Amino acid sequence: MKMAGPAHHKAHDSMSGHDEHAGHHTENFLKRFWICLVVTIPVLLLSHMIQQWLGFKFTFSGDKYVLLAFSSFIYFYGGRPFLVGLVRELKWKNPGMMTLVAVAITVAYVYSVAVVFGLRGMDFFWELATLIDIMLLGHWLEMKSQMAASRALESLVALLPAVVHVERNGQISDVPLQELQNNDVILVKPGEKIPADGIILEGSSDINESMLTGESVPVKKGKDAKVIGGAVNGDGALKVQVTGAGKDSYLNKVINMVQSAQGAKSRTQNLANQVAKWLTIVSISVGAITFIVWLTAGQELSFALERMVTVMVTSCPHALGVAIPLVVAISTTLSAVHGLLIRNRTAFENARKLTTIIFDKTGTLTKGSHEVQRVIPLTDQYGADEILQYAAAIQQNSEHHIAHGVMRKLKEKNLALWPSTDFKYMQGVGVTGTVNSKSVVAAGPNYFKQEGKPAPAIPAEVDQSTDTVNFVLIDNTPAGIITLADSIRETAAEAIADLKAMGIKSFLLTGDNEQVAAAVAGKLNMDGYLANVLPHEKQSKVKEFQDKGEVVAMTGDGVNDAPALAMADVGIAIGSGTDVAAETADIILVNSDPKDVVQMISFGRATYRKMIQNLVWAVGYNVIAIPLAAGILFPRFMLNPAMGAILMSLSTIIVAINAKLLRVK
Repeated sequence: MKMAGPAHHKAHDSMSGHDEHAGHHTENFLKRFWICLVVTIPVLLLSHMIQQWLGFKFTFSGDKYVLLAFSSFIYFYGGRPFLVGLVRELKWKNPGMMTLVAVAITVAYVYSVAVVFGLRGMDFFWELATLIDIMLLGHWLEMKSQMAASRALESLVALLPAVVHVERNGQISDVPLQELQNNDVILVKPGEKIPADGIILEGSSDINESMLTGESVPVKKGKDAKVIGGAVNGDGALKVQVTGAGKDSYLNKVINMVQSAQGAKSRTQNLANQVAKWLTIVSISVGAITFIVWLTAGQELSFALERMVTVMVTSCPHALGVAIPLVVAISTTLSAVHGLLIRNRTAFENARKLTTIIFDKTGTLTKGSHEVQRVIPLTDQYGADEILQYAAAIQQNSEHHIAHGVMRKLKEKNLALWPSTDFKYMQGVGVTGTVNSKSVVAAGPNYFKQEGKPAPAIPAEVDQSTDTVNFVLIDNTPAGIITLADSIRETAAEAIADLKAMGIKSFLLTGDNEQVAAAVAGKLNMDGYLANVLPHEKQSKVKEFQDKGEVVAMTGDGVNDAPALAMADVGIAIGSGTDVAAETADIILVNSDPKDVVQMISFGRATYRKMIQNLVWAVGYNVIAIPLAAGILFPRFMLNPAMGAILMSLSTIIVAINAKLLRVK
């Protein structure tokens, strides 16, 4: 990612390196899994316990040493991440899943090696191999679901041009973006992206800041007006003095806010790891106590060792290792089929506790595109369809958002597109041309101010607080009015009603004025609205709700929403929005349907229930199996290593089946 200023450039390089390292680390788990899985096949075939269970015999001279060799490879190669994790967790004085796995595989390996070289008992090599395989796969699934959203910050650079037109010594020259400095004077041509924050010195244009500010309509700006880096220039050429290049830019501040919010969220504790921490303590303690008790009770060293190892292996977290990752993997797949891309598993845990959802207006509850609402004839000479055709004939040559809305309406009504000539764009006013030998003008109220004429009366049914009004004049006579508005999505009202039924409050957050915000929130029967919210204030608005004790979800689609999406307990991006919003969010609504928010909450609750069920089963199995493995019922009953292994495998199967029962409602 390139941005003006060496400081930012260096920060980006560091960020990219971290992202690449994280991705490499994740894929390393998968690579180790596949290699160990292949090596596990001969381990299973050579294990006498497996041969007894399956009723076949496969022995040869020195087979136990071949088995030792294969198992040693799996232990040192496949088990390395867990052994390294053990050292790290102990260094941090926070034993967890890595410690539990490392202790289990080490005890199983050391004991099995001792059996190969003469200790009386049965080896645990097959258990060692399958445990490492399952844990490698489980950790890969877990890491895959938790990949950091640093790519979101990379997406921001797409909003900036690579080359800037800079005026120096009266000459315009192209320089790389990173060489741009504050106080430079730059030229921004029509249709280009503005490379940095600044103040307009010359020219005027409609600036599209919707991806940055959420303002649904391009803003007319002229001399002395401020512009934001990343916005798209309209049809006018601008000369801009740079006030915010590189780290001083609004866009860079967005990056910093996203990084800060994501960093805070990443400290959320992993429930499974907390369980593993206590299970590690219990497992080691019970194993050591078992060994000491049997040895002091007069039993042989081999018996005491076998009991200790049986406890350690029986408590191996096969089921615990897949309890969470398997649910995450299944739920991620199922949700994708139903239009929900889940990027962060904490979204599942937080979704069940949501009390408030904040919706960005433009592109989220509304479609983000201006649609024709009414075509109103002002005379009896032309009908509504004819007025639309005259307007479309000249608008077809324009790239303005009003032109796009008129063209969509023409296509929707399946009307003929007439040819036009003499097209002319009147900056900040409208367009004009010749259609069917008639002079046609499509313009806003500014046209009449410019001409010094009174504007026609606007009918009462037009809501001027929410609608954009465009007049159509034919041969200098007002013939009709076309109104456009950013239309509300069809499912928005139903989604808000469903949230109310679930006891969840909904609020509208927008950069639009009070009238627009009140109108949309009123139509949807929302709990409230926040209007005139500046881009950098959205994150703080989310935090204000959180400070009141609310568990907040934020739904948005623009770059200006990215910090708020990252700050929220659950960030929800509309799929039709910007890449950066999607990359920053926990959940992406592919179909851009507000009702999917409701489905996400229901699905999040179901997912969390499955996680808890699996954790309860995985831990519950250990509560019963560990005392039996320790020999609490000896001599009436003693859980032998083989039976412990069977129970452990059965526990894993039950957890897997339960995860498979997860459904999207």
